[in-house]
Amino acid sequence: MYKPFLEHLEQSLFQRFDLQSRLIPKGLASCTSERGRNPATIRSWCYQCPELRKIRYTYIDAGASAQIFNSVIYPSHQYDLPLLGIDFLSFGQVKNLIVMDFQPLFQDATYLEKYIHPLKALHDKYPELSQNLEMKFYDANQYFSKYLLFAKTDPETVKTRVFEAFQDYLNLYWRMIDEAKPHPLIDQSDIQRIVKAQKDYDQYSADRDPASGLFSSYFGHEWAEKFLYGFLFEDAKPLAVGVHS
Repeated sequence: MYKPFLEHLEQSLFQRFDLQSRLIPKGLASCTSERGRNPATIRSWCYQCPELRKIRYTYIDAGASAQIFNSVIYPSHQYDLPLLGIDFLSFGQVKNLIVMDFQPLFQDATYLEKYIHPLKALHDKYPELSQNLEMKFYDANQYFSKYLLFAKTDPETVKTRVFEAFQDYLNLYWRMIDEAKPHPLIDQSDIQRIVKAQKDYDQYSADRDPASGLFSSYFGHEWAEKFLYGFLFEDAKPLAVGVHS
């Protein structure tokens, strides 16, 4: 269901950036589950370039029962740009949840005006994709913007309006990267502030990500923990000692 989104992201990235493959730990790039009646496969890709230190995206294909596309793009530590977060999930084509946002590293007014306010016009263009749903696992005021797309919708809307919004949000994000001015590498205090903010994002996300239960149900608890801390949020530390070596 979300393969066209993955293909568009990939094509967009390779057209704009000088991408190099980024190492995915052994055994985590793909996995197949034969559990239950619905076999599932998970596959991930990871790249880097001078502007973006980590570009990761993952696709879970469990046939008619589940289709999931997830991606986070981390800018280089020289930039205080927000992260780009994408989470599209469909279960049995009945439950379709879409989440897409410029995820702010900081919440001060100057930062939000610079990096989040430009989203407003796009957000206003897609009112049906901003449904003010309750966030069960996250604090909406931390690492999310007020212009996030967050909606339950139907397959037809996914193919049309969601795909349009996806392209628009991506194009604005690429434009923001083009216009961004990197902090000088000698300016260590600013760089360290960004490093810490991105690490804190990983820890916050890993601690709360509801997908870990889904990964466990398909691929087993051990693999899911390695995937969560070894790839998705590699700067996070597991809550349980000894889970990840």
